[in-house]
Amino acid sequence: MRRDYARYGGAFALLVVLLAVLVVWNVNAGSVHLSLGEVVRILTGPADGSTEYGIIWGIRLPRICAAVILGGALSVSGFLLQTFFANPIAGPFVLGISSGAKLVVSLVMIFLLSRGLVSSSMLLIAAAFVGAMLSMGFILLISRRVRKMSMLVVCGVMIGYICSAVTDFVVTFAEDSNIVNLHNWSMGSFSGIYWDSVAVMAAVVGVTLLLTFLLSKPIGAYQMGEVYAQNMGVNIRAFRAALILLSSVLSACVTAFAGPISFVGIAVPHLVKSLFRTAKPILMIPACFLGGAVFCLFCDLIARTAFAPTDMSISSVTAIFGAPVVIYTMISQRAKTMA
Repeated sequence: MRRDYARYGGAFALLVVLLAVLVVWNVNAGSVHLSLGEVVRILTGPADGSTEYGIIWGIRLPRICAAVILGGALSVSGFLLQTFFANPIAGPFVLGISSGAKLVVSLVMIFLLSRGLVSSSMLLIAAAFVGAMLSMGFILLISRRVRKMSMLVVCGVMIGYICSAVTDFVVTFAEDSNIVNLHNWSMGSFSGIYWDSVAVMAAVVGVTLLLTFLLSKPIGAYQMGEVYAQNMGVNIRAFRAALILLSSVLSACVTAFAGPISFVGIAVPHLVKSLFRTAKPILMIPACFLGGAVFCLFCDLIARTAFAPTDMSISSVTAIFGAPVVIYTMISQRAKTMA
């Protein structure tokens, strides 16, 4: 027992240290190089209206906060979906939930921009939630007819392709230059986020994470099987509905502000479980959040600096590091099944 507590404490300490290092690195790195002394002076000193001050407080810090909040939210959403479907490769991106959210958000943004209107943060989150729930609804309908989880995942991927194709079609043939620029958002990016958006996403994700953490005990029982959960007094129908809503809100918030981001929701929960060597929700929920924050900060650092001043799509970087984890997970699950 003491060894377990020591391992958990060490794992949390490692994630916190990595998060702190990456935050400092992200503040310092970029197309405009700033020394550590300049960064400390700008962060601790009064506003001086300099270009360096604007870069740190207006561009880099909001982007860092967005990567931390949204990366953590996406990882927790993936953990909830893997628990719900009892499938190690279930996630918002693979099941087409992110693509459904992207489709509805794109349609709403195009409708408003074509009329000279600007969409609010809450409207984008609501639109993304509607799209996520529509995709989730299709997945649940298919799950009643398809018993094999592998087929369900394939169906989710197909739904994602359909939603992405419709989104690309609409964005490609849009005439307004602002609408055409939605293509960058549709590829996934933490750029262009301001403090107002950070405040909204922090509030939405914070409340959702709190509700998720309060469900730690029912989630732990559900991991042991529906029968066991029922015997423990869990209302399965209400619990499953809550799990769907919470995971959809988290993935919708990510899609609304940063677009669809691939593989974070699948890969990070597995990496965190391997680090902690447990799947206890009371540990995995905060650990997945920290792991997702670290993973997305690292990937965003590469996206910003690899070809600076040009930004890469964040999904391109997360796929490079996340896809091998998914492949390894599938091979490991296959080996366990064969054994």
